[in-house]
Amino acid sequence: MKLYQFGIVFALLINLSCSSSNTNTKVFELVLQPNQKSYQKNDQLKVKINNPEEHSIEAIRFELNNSPIEFNNDSITLNTEQLGTLKLSYEIDYEGKTYKDSKTIQVFNDKAPKLYTYELVATYPHDQTAYTQGLEFYKGVLYESTGLRGESSLRKVDYTTGKVLNKIDLDPTVFGEGITIINDTIYMLTWQSKIGYLFDLDFNKIGEFTYGQSKEGWGLTHDTSNQIYKSDGTQNIWKLNSNSLIEEDKIQTVTDKSFFNKTNELEYVDGKIYANVYLKESMMIIDANSGAIEGVINFGGLKDKVSKHPALDVLNGVAYHPQRKTFFVTGKKWDQLFEVKIVEKK
Repeated sequence: MKLYQFGIVFALLINLSCSSSNTNTKVFELVLQPNQKSYQKNDQLKVKINNPEEHSIEAIRFELNNSPIEFNNDSITLNTEQLGTLKLSYEIDYEGKTYKDSKTIQVFNDKAPKLYTYELVATYPHDQTAYTQGLEFYKGVLYESTGLRGESSLRKVDYTTGKVLNKIDLDPTVFGEGITIINDTIYMLTWQSKIGYLFDLDFNKIGEFTYGQSKEGWGLTHDTSNQIYKSDGTQNIWKLNSNSLIEEDKIQTVTDKSFFNKTNELEYVDGKIYANVYLKESMMIIDANSGAIEGVINFGGLKDKVSKHPALDVLNGVAYHPQRKTFFVTGKKWDQLFEVKIVEKK
C-alpha cells in the first residue's frame, strides 16, 4: 500500500515538473516607445528589450504579419501595406539560442480620408418594390439582387426604362444580398444563412458555396484578376478564391484613427473598392490592398429626389459602367436609379 502511494506521489511530481518545463518563460520582453494601443502607417517606434537576466544578445529580427521589417538604431518603422490589427513578431538570438515572441498592435492609415461629392448625370426609372442589395453591369446589362425574406430575387434590368427583363425568386426563407459576375457566372450572397449561390446568365442555379470565417453575407465585388471581395458587416472585407470560394485572406477597413465596420454593397474600380455605408447616404473609397479608407462620398440629396412612401428605405446599390465611366446608385424601395460622377469636394 505504501509503495502504491509513493508511486502516485512520484507520478504527480513528474507531471508537475514536465508542466513547469513547458511553460513559456519570458526571457525577454519587448517594449515599444511610445507605448500605446494604436499607431499609424510609417510611424517610427523606438524599441526597448527588457533583459532581466542580462543575456548577451547577438541579433534581433522583426516581422509584421509575417513580412520582415527593418530594425535599425533601436527603431522599427511601420512601413506596412496591411492595416488594422497586426501581429508584430520578433526573434532574438542570444548565447547560441533563439527566443521567439509576438504582440498584437493596431496600425491605421497615415492620411485622413478625402471628401467627395457627386455630379448628377441622369435619372432613370427603378422598380419601387425592389429592396436593392446588389447592382452590377456585365456586358452592358444591369443585374440586380434584392433582399427581404419572401421578396429576395435576382434580376436582369433594362436600366434606361426600369423594365425587369428576367427574374428569379429565391427561397422565401433566405434574405438575398450582394452579387458579382465573373465569366458568365453570377455569384450571389444571402445574409445570415451562411450560403451563397451560383447562377448562369439565364438564372439557372448551377452551384452553392458556404461561408468560412466571415460573419454574414453583405456585399460582393471582384477585381481584374477575378479575386472576389466580400463584406460581412464587420471591419473585414474577405478575399475569396473565385474557383474554390474559400476565404483565403482579408483586409481590414480603417481610417487614420479607427476601424470602420459598416461596409455594405461593393464595387471594384481601378484598385479601389467603392462601398455603401450601411444606413448612411454615403460611400467609402477603400484601397483594395491595404484596407485604407481613402475617401468618403456624400450622397446627400439623392433620397429627396425619389417618391415618398411607407416602405422607402436607405441608399444602397452601386454599379460602375466602364464604357460611360460613371456610377449608378439607388436605394432600397427607391423608384429612381441615378447615374453620377464622383468628384472631390472643393
